[in-house]
Amino acid sequence: MSATIIYIIQRISDFVFLYPLLMSFVWMTGGLIFYWRLERKVTEPPSIDSSQIFSIVLPCHNEERHLEETVAHLLDLDYPDYEIVLVDDGSSDNTAGIIRDLTDNHPKVRAVYMKENRGKGAALNMGSIVAKGDLILTMDADALLDRNALRWLAWHFQEYPRVGAITGNPRVLNRTTLLSKIQTGEYATIIGLIKRAQRILGKVLTVSGVIAAFRRQALISVRFWDNDMLTDDIDITWKLETHFWDIRFEPRATCWVRVPETIRGLWKQRLRWAQGGLEVLLKYRSIWLDWRQRRLWPIYIEYLLSLFWAYSFWLLIVLAAFQVLFRPLVPIELAPPIPPLWTGAVLALTCLVQFIVSLYVDYRYEKKFVRYLFWVIWYPFIYWIINALTIAVALPKCLLEGRRGPATWESPDRGIEDVINLD
Repeated sequence: MSATIIYIIQRISDFVFLYPLLMSFVWMTGGLIFYWRLERKVTEPPSIDSSQIFSIVLPCHNEERHLEETVAHLLDLDYPDYEIVLVDDGSSDNTAGIIRDLTDNHPKVRAVYMKENRGKGAALNMGSIVAKGDLILTMDADALLDRNALRWLAWHFQEYPRVGAITGNPRVLNRTTLLSKIQTGEYATIIGLIKRAQRILGKVLTVSGVIAAFRRQALISVRFWDNDMLTDDIDITWKLETHFWDIRFEPRATCWVRVPETIRGLWKQRLRWAQGGLEVLLKYRSIWLDWRQRRLWPIYIEYLLSLFWAYSFWLLIVLAAFQVLFRPLVPIELAPPIPPLWTGAVLALTCLVQFIVSLYVDYRYEKKFVRYLFWVIWYPFIYWIINALTIAVALPKCLLEGRRGPATWESPDRGIEDVINLD
């Protein structure tokens, strides 16, 4: 094998090691700057204009298991004027019946019924169209919203007219299995730091589908959600940002979410996220022809680098396998990436440092964080493996399948426990 090919393979090996390392330090640095400048000193909910009506839109598809609990929490929010709009998107269980009972018993609750399952995007559009408020909060029908969340979100809209959307801070609710405990680390050490860092760098890649607030005027300007996209949250973020609306992250607007607790459920969720992200890359590739969209270019490049990293990772895995099985036929000697022979120790140390930084900035929202120490420290490493696997599968699916009609949905894996102590 030529020296040039071996040199290229070695540089790819260096990239596979150095890129996650670099991004970890970018996330940690950005997260610390965000915390120190924008989060550290303000702990009490701000004063707000009582005339701003919030409409909370919950798209529902087969949500009979958790919907009543979710609405019970929403009815106890600390906010002057708000309503709850429940959208039944062609459920096949008793969701519609539960919604009727809730609307009959609670004046704040209103309902929209869709005969067929048209997808989350279509349900969000219907709920937003009938909503009374100038501010709209969208969240999952099985999530539990913090009592002060609306106040933290409304303040941004009140003070900054160019703010089109704000993503809240999802925290893991169910923690009874190994998978859910590992994801507790992800939401703090990965998602929380990434959102903070992206806000400091200028553009947030995506709002969280489980909790996101929108200015109604902003949604109207982009004609609401597209119902043919696999991930409505990433798509609406890019639609708003390409129309020059500001997207923010508010960590004090917390929302407790249920995460998958089976391998199959987690795989389906992450594959959908990866495929949806790739769909958005293809849809908004025209930003490179518009100089006004230059602030989105770094986010786009980062996503492309993640894509390249995933395939580079699997290339090295295949080469390593060939090296072991067919060493006489494949004379490749892969040297360890820079720094030599220390890759495992460096990655472990980086994971530990990232955990410490996450603990520092997230402790007020996750006071029991330390009890998940073993799982949290190693999650950044696991995160990159999952990322590589889902992207490798999602890219051909995205290119070959395309989207045909509405992106309908089915009930995801929501965990095995119904009752959780939030204290």
